[in-house]
Amino acid sequence: MAVNSKTLGILGGGQLGRMSAMAAERLGITTHIYCPEAGCPASLVAPHFTCAKYEDEQALKEFANAVDVISYEFENIPLKTIEFLQTLKPVYPDSKLLEVSQNRLKEKEFLNSIDIPTAPWAPCRKSDDIKVTLESWKTGQCIIKTARFGYDGKGQVFHRDSDNISDSWSSLNTEEAVIEGIIDFDFEVSIIIARDLQGQMAVYPPVKNEHKNHILDKTFYPAPLPENLQAEAAEMARKIADAVNLVGVLTLELFVTKDGALIANEIAPRTHNSGHWTIDACKVSQFENHVRCVTGLSVGDPAPHSAAEMHNLIGDDIERLETYEKMENAYIHLYGKTEARKGRKMGHVTILKE
Repeated sequence: MAVNSKTLGILGGGQLGRMSAMAAERLGITTHIYCPEAGCPASLVAPHFTCAKYEDEQALKEFANAVDVISYEFENIPLKTIEFLQTLKPVYPDSKLLEVSQNRLKEKEFLNSIDIPTAPWAPCRKSDDIKVTLESWKTGQCIIKTARFGYDGKGQVFHRDSDNISDSWSSLNTEEAVIEGIIDFDFEVSIIIARDLQGQMAVYPPVKNEHKNHILDKTFYPAPLPENLQAEAAEMARKIADAVNLVGVLTLELFVTKDGALIANEIAPRTHNSGHWTIDACKVSQFENHVRCVTGLSVGDPAPHSAAEMHNLIGDDIERLETYEKMENAYIHLYGKTEARKGRKMGHVTILKE
């Protein structure tokens, strides 16, 4: 019997693309990475690689002709690139979700439009907007974030009434931002959902996240959440997935407030750092489910079989590798990066618990 193997094109060559390519290989699906950076982590494990700019339409066309379906591993792919590729081959998730997740103002509007609560927010396009907003909120502090291209703590500033408003605004070097109210939260959780072409959904249980220098440091499953909040988080994820007609994987980050409420922070239209533990602790990982969904297979069972901790290896953390190597229950994943730099994710370790 002949087996019809698909070729999955992945835009972006980082560790998320790498782990997706590795999951695809186990399913007999060929991958083709498209990335402007030679030697990127995903290109080291995929059989096909195109090194070209995201604006190169000729290279994009040749890439599309070589694959059956296209996805992306991070949300800062130019929207025009996705829109162009959609005229040639199916792209999942599609441009609608990408457009929402690329702009924090559109993201807040979208979440609120489907009755998912967020922190108080207001658009900011000049320094005077900060003053007006703080006066209307009757507070002296806020967080100001660029509307686009912010991650791992980049593109944001904490503003206090003792700070110079013009300095806070100019430090962001942007023309559009969002002003967010300060949330008195206990901790952050994230929840990942996979949805296939038939609309079937699989929701991973929420996990607790801890950050260091604004970068995810550790993730813990199970999260210390009561059942009602776990169910509420799952329902939020389903509501978003249905609203955008998701095909693939989506991540929702949430704050758990001191009084036990859930407040949405942001959406990631992709696999997520906080879901790396699923490779070793779940029946079907987030990466396999993403590949399954975008290539037309049915979504797989996300059920965990073990409690787990995921530790990021960031920069010099890679020097602690020997400690993890001696642990029987530690599963090491390195990303093929040859140079450790401050803030650079070199790999992760998942520690399974009984």
